[in-house]
Parts: sequence; structure tokens; C-alpha cells
Amino acid sequence: MTLRSLDLPPVWLLGFAALAWVQAQVLPMGMSLEGPLTDLLSGILIGAGLLLMVLAVTELRRHKTTLWPHETAQSLVQTGIFKRTRNPIYLGDVLILAGLILRFDAVLALPLVPIFVWLLERRFVIPEENRLRRAFRADFARYQGKTRRWV
Repeated sequence: MTLRSLDLPPVWLLGFAALAWVQAQVLPMGMSLEGPLTDLLSGILIGAGLLLMVLAVTELRRHKTTLWPHETAQSLVQTGIFKRTRNPIYLGDVLILAGLILRFDAVLALPLVPIFVWLLERRFVIPEENRLRRAFRADFARYQGKTRRWV
């Protein structure tokens, strides 16, 4: 197993979630958002993240293209959830992280969310978009013009 094979969004999500959990356990600092509304919101965020991922994987499979972020896609998927966001799986990862931070009551870990977005963009989204731009040229340019990167 190489380092590159571990460079996947779920691995990064697991690492960021572990940091949030550790913060909640070791350094709660008396700050809390705990309550039924927070529990509901965390459940909604995690559920929405998982739903986005399922919709995206289903659409990618339907178009017989890769799920792996470091590979070149066989087709440019612009249907289903990909009509709404160019990165539904990464958006799902971000929603899950935000939901877990709330579930863990890790208030001080909330800044991990924008850091995670930044990391996903640099490590996965931008290189992926560059590959799509090279492979699908004008089609990708049109898609990029009509569909937002995140929401």
C-alpha cells in the first residue's frame, strides 16, 4: 500500500473527525452547543452528506466512470446531482464533518470545516478539474459555467 493509495477524501475526513473528537474529549474548555436542536442539526448534516454521496455514486456508476479522485474520468457527468454541484461527494464529506463536530460537541473544532474545504480543493478538486478540462475541453467549460463548484 502506497501513500498515494491513502490520499483519499474519506481518509482525510476520518483524520479531521478524529481531531474534532480528540478536541471534544481533551480540551472541551467549558464550551458547548449541546442540546436537542444541535443533535437534530448534526443528524441532518450527516444524513444530507450521506445522501449526496449515494446520489453521486449512483450517477457515476450509471455513466460508467471512475469514483477515484486521482484517475481521469471516462465521461463528464452533468446529470442528476451533478446538475446542482460539480462536487457532491466532497460537499457530502464537508457536511459529514460539520455534523460530526456538532455531534461530538467539539465547538473549538469548528474551524476545521473551512480548513477541510481548503484541503479538498487543493488536493482533489483543482487537480480533478484540470484533468476534466484537458479531457473534455469545451464541454467542461460549459459545465463549469452553468454549475457551481460547491453549492
